[in-house]
Amino acid sequence: MKVTFLGTGTSMGVPVAGGFKRKELAHDPRNERTRCSAWIQTENTSLVIDTGPEFRIQSIRSDVKNIDYVLITHEHMDHIAGLDDLRMYNYVSKDPIPVFTTETAVRSIKKRFDYMFGENKYPGSTSLSLTVIESAITLNELKITPLPVYHGDLNILGFRINGFSYLTDVKTIPDSTKKLIKGSECLVLSALRWEPEHPTHLTIPEAIKLIEELEIAQAYLIHMNSYVDHQETNDRLPSNIRLAYDMQTIEID
Repeated sequence: MKVTFLGTGTSMGVPVAGGFKRKELAHDPRNERTRCSAWIQTENTSLVIDTGPEFRIQSIRSDVKNIDYVLITHEHMDHIAGLDDLRMYNYVSKDPIPVFTTETAVRSIKKRFDYMFGENKYPGSTSLSLTVIESAITLNELKITPLPVYHGDLNILGFRINGFSYLTDVKTIPDSTKKLIKGSECLVLSALRWEPEHPTHLTIPEAIKLIEELEIAQAYLIHMNSYVDHQETNDRLPSNIRLAYDMQTIEID
């Protein structure tokens, strides 16, 4: 299974609109981070986690030619704004794209993208088949286990895909979800910044502590803001934890 980090940045992207702090980060291209998204590829399946505002650009850069399934972690716009860009994949497949997410995200998507649904669906707009996922399902050779977590007070989902677990925008993980994550070969976890503590996101020290608690052999951090330098942070991290960067690809057994 191949995993491509399409985007690894926080909700505002890095650098943010207006280019603030771009000069301080420009020495390393890995510091330029589009909004979080991941592409999972196997011999038979192409699956995307989240479609943010730069999804069109991300899909071109990474050469995503087909999408069988989409997993959406939650309804914030930095994770769903690119749903409209899926329409070309409809033209290729001729079928609605199956999307799995939470009940609240389904409601939000139908409200924000009302022109895609119902009797008044705009001709040629993206066609999605929205399904609430509450327990493990199998999509071809992939076992998808939803991982309920908290983004502040908001109930959202991470996903375990075979031996790979992906959690973004997380602050608190219930013990029941930790049990589902344990044993993962690889964990991707959001970590906004070094300090100070944030009400809805893990900091890097909090993420490190959690990874150690879960005894994960290999972990990657995502959703970093403009104050996190890639190489400087990697130099401070334990050897089994690295910052992910846009367009990075890893292999999972």
